[in-house]
Amino acid sequence: MQIDLHHGMTWVVARAAGFTDQEAEIIAHAAQYVDDATNYGHIKFDNGAAYERIATAHKMLDYKNLDSLKNMKVWVPFHFLPGNGGLPAGQNPSGTFIQKLVCKPHSYVAKDMVAECIADKHRPYGLHRLGITSHVFIDTWGHQGFAGIQHEVNEVTEIMDLNGEAEETWRERISEYFSDVFQDDIPSLGHGQALSHPDQPHQQWSYFNGLGEKVVRDNPSDFLIAADELCKVYQDYRGEATNGLSESLKQEIAQCFAEFDMDDGEERHQLWLDAIEANRFGLGSYTLTYIAKGEGSWKHQALGTTRAQGDDDSYSFRSEFLTSNWKYFHDAAKKHRLCVIDDILPKYGICVS
Repeated sequence: MQIDLHHGMTWVVARAAGFTDQEAEIIAHAAQYVDDATNYGHIKFDNGAAYERIATAHKMLDYKNLDSLKNMKVWVPFHFLPGNGGLPAGQNPSGTFIQKLVCKPHSYVAKDMVAECIADKHRPYGLHRLGITSHVFIDTWGHQGFAGIQHEVNEVTEIMDLNGEAEETWRERISEYFSDVFQDDIPSLGHGQALSHPDQPHQQWSYFNGLGEKVVRDNPSDFLIAADELCKVYQDYRGEATNGLSESLKQEIAQCFAEFDMDDGEERHQLWLDAIEANRFGLGSYTLTYIAKGEGSWKHQALGTTRAQGDDDSYSFRSEFLTSNWKYFHDAAKKHRLCVIDDILPKYGICVS
């Protein structure tokens, strides 16, 4: 999924579950920032202090650094949560190990991830971790059928839209430009070869995967289920009855999926922000914004830098850094990654560390 759902829709669902405007904004910002936190390493301060942050995303077409694209510590815990074939811990899907790694919607692994997040909600970064968990959770619908490693299961051919019209594949589109870099190894990682089809809420499409299986996808239906289940997660987090979204709100969200049918995620995102400000969802008018990097971003507020990439040699330390949203996000991201890779996945016989 893209910024329209990870940020705009997530805010709507969080508000519907009972979070305040500001709480929902933290959750939604953290959910989207998972796709934008691409830098990693130590931050140094002028007083000798230091802080280590991690990357929760890589640029999919960073063809100059193919090794980074294969980094399972990024793709597996933050974008393509293994589904274990939809089976509980202690059971194995038929086939080879790859079937354990393929993402499945609302899997037992995803439920365990949510439970660990809720158990950790007393932490200062509780809402930030909930945002990260939200991103991974609803992506189990968007990224279903794909795995966070380079494998033939991710290969995509014969993409068709709802009308049976053929779509140009990622391989065909870029091979002529990057053949000198990839040669015969165009990455079959995640859903890269499916372009942005898995992320677009208005798409109904089909394709054949690398195992020769035809896959039919109905994003509007899948994503509406994801929104409803996400609301239940938020209600559980708040200790309330898990009734999900109201029927009227589900209808409104479904209508947005249908109306906001452009392929550009940023355009769809702005329409969500406009709808929120116009109180289209009946949750109160609110001016929601998102700045990934630069002036006004969480990083700028925490460190005073407006650099989008790279870092200054050192930063002036301020006590406010310790309680900044940017630090809390990375605190939560580190805890999330450790929990998923070291605690949850081994219970399912999955080792990716």
